[in-house]
Amino acid sequence: MGLFVTVLILIFRPEPKFDYDFENFFSQDNDELKFYQDFRNTFENDNDYLLLALGNRPDIFDSLFLDKAFRIQMMLDTLTGVEETISILTVDEPVISPFGMRFRKVLDWSSNSALTNSKSKIAQDQNLAGNFFSESAEFFLIQIKNKQRISKEEGDILYGKILEVLEKSGIESFHIAGKIRAQGEFVTLMQNEFGFFLGLSFLLIAFVLWLLFRVWWSVVVPLLVLAIGIIWSIAIQLWAGKALDLMSVMLPTILAIVGLAAMIHFMNKYRALVKEGLDKEAAIQKAFSQLVLPVFFTSATTALGFFTLYFTDVPVLKFFGLFTALGVILMMLAVIGLSPGLFYLFPRFKTKEGIAETDRWEPFLRLSFMGVIRYQRNIALFFLIATLGSMYLSNQLKINGFILDSLPQDSELSREFKFFDDEFGGSKPIEIHLQVGALKDNVFDRDVLLEIEKIEGFAMEHFGVSSVVSPVSVAKFLNKAQNGGNDKAFVLPSPGQLERMRPLIQKWDENSPVKVFSPDQKQGRISGRSPDFGSYRSEKDKVKFEEFIKKEINQDLLRVRLTGTSHLIDISHQNVSVQLAKGIGIAFLVVAVFVGFLFRSWLLPILVLIPNVIPLFWVAGVMWMIGADLSLSTAIIFTVAFGIAVDDTIHFMSKLQYEYQQGKPWLYAIKRTYLETGKSIVLSSLVLISGFGILVFSQFGVTFYVGLLISLALFFALIADMVLLPVLMVFYHKVEKSRSIF
Repeated sequence: MGLFVTVLILIFRPEPKFDYDFENFFSQDNDELKFYQDFRNTFENDNDYLLLALGNRPDIFDSLFLDKAFRIQMMLDTLTGVEETISILTVDEPVISPFGMRFRKVLDWSSNSALTNSKSKIAQDQNLAGNFFSESAEFFLIQIKNKQRISKEEGDILYGKILEVLEKSGIESFHIAGKIRAQGEFVTLMQNEFGFFLGLSFLLIAFVLWLLFRVWWSVVVPLLVLAIGIIWSIAIQLWAGKALDLMSVMLPTILAIVGLAAMIHFMNKYRALVKEGLDKEAAIQKAFSQLVLPVFFTSATTALGFFTLYFTDVPVLKFFGLFTALGVILMMLAVIGLSPGLFYLFPRFKTKEGIAETDRWEPFLRLSFMGVIRYQRNIALFFLIATLGSMYLSNQLKINGFILDSLPQDSELSREFKFFDDEFGGSKPIEIHLQVGALKDNVFDRDVLLEIEKIEGFAMEHFGVSSVVSPVSVAKFLNKAQNGGNDKAFVLPSPGQLERMRPLIQKWDENSPVKVFSPDQKQGRISGRSPDFGSYRSEKDKVKFEEFIKKEINQDLLRVRLTGTSHLIDISHQNVSVQLAKGIGIAFLVVAVFVGFLFRSWLLPILVLIPNVIPLFWVAGVMWMIGADLSLSTAIIFTVAFGIAVDDTIHFMSKLQYEYQQGKPWLYAIKRTYLETGKSIVLSSLVLISGFGILVFSQFGVTFYVGLLISLALFFALIADMVLLPVLMVFYHKVEKSRSIF
């Protein structure tokens, strides 16, 4: 049946789709998103643009270069998907005189003398340097405003056409950054890594299986089963209409390694029963009948660890949790449903090989168990001290994330964004919404403009905002025009001048490439760009901003609110502690209820949680030591690691319950459990650790940290299960010895 389903999937296979939607990282269940959506409807999406810098040495003021650059800009304007382009080449400034209004070019290169005059004038205008051209004057900026909320497919086509224009232009020195480039390159990297890690996972699995069992079919059968489980899981996601995204890169590796751990439990038990003298059919039946329930429970807890992410309010985490949880269940169905039938098709394990293998493990496990029992107090004290120290260090962790969190700093895309941070004041959009207060009805009231000017000054000083556009800049621009284009008149106009320019304000809005105020002039925006300093600094600046607004801005004149895509991403990072607590809390509760119901005890669930909670604190301490911050990328590690790590504890406890119910004394039951499950626990843990460990080769920050930190968590969990858990079970016996334990 399983093979039949797989064949159907291959015949009617869904089309693989990769996507990277920037807005999937926004927290959904808060009024900030709704406010931004309303803001976007009134003004525009704040990140639908590309920044293109064209360079020339010694500077851009060369007529041949400017001619070539102008042709590039004109060609860009004709591309489908480009709404308009803005640069110093095409900006005209109005000049109002008694003879009427005329327009003059900011940069005129029609003759050598005109170019010289323009260069001299531009050098004196502080509003142009850093906005339209770099401080060194080697680059000038073309802002390409693309179609609002452009789709990934349309963005890829448009970006490809832009590159064609640049390649044909002959200009070699250029830099480009923006959403449609970032989305395209993220998806390309995702596609490459998806295939890379899928192949690497299967190579690792083949190596581990051959190392453990040294039989060719013991490699072929698990690889076939795991491949089918992965096919089922990815098909379900694609059929549900969910494209593969940044998190999906890890899906094949996670499913393959989780499935392999289960396969190793079954195959070890099968081989052990063959060693006891059972024939192939009986050994297969008994191995699966004894382990189906524990494997089902462990897969359920693993799936639960992922599924708790569904209760976060960040779409990329929600769907990663949901489809990975479904994938784990489908993988377990493949392992449980297909493996027994496939084992029947091949010869049984050789008894001699099984004996040799067991003999090598049992002395080590006996020695280990004796040491654990002898040094119980020392073990408990060590774990207590190490955990308290880790809790202290984890409290020092910063919550901090960046827009390009997942990319390595040395990637070309990261370098491009850094270029614009250094040369043009940043690439991160900053938006501040303005709403007139109860005493006014127009953002161009002079008292309101004075309040806005104070906010601009704060934003430039504390947020590092440059390229500012606002009602204040509009008023200053028109005041300069009314004074014959005199640069000294780029200041707020007097009340009388402001009143005279009101007809020009509406005309400016009709011709401006940037929408700065609403049609009724009751709302406005302060829009600019800044470097990405991270959400940790942004949160501190936000607190200062709110204090500044409360103390310095008259709320009856103006109401102010931060908004924008960057602000929403920062909120998602800062809310990560709440998301983390929610996910882990749900996981703890469900596992505690499950263990309590299974073993009919209220104390046992608490003790079972201890060796699975301790590794989380230790990982948090390690994060502080290596300088890793808590963010959306690293928050998922804790819930996922808990869900996977608890599997070995449940295997241990299931075997302990079985041994005790056979009438064995409690301490002897612990010993038998330790000796019989110890090998499988160690092997499955090492497989999981090495499997997640290969993710450290990823170029994505989120994938790298998932690999590194989950591997550490599983290693710490292995130590806790093999060293601390038996001590806790001895303690439990002392507490409960006066009554029935199970």
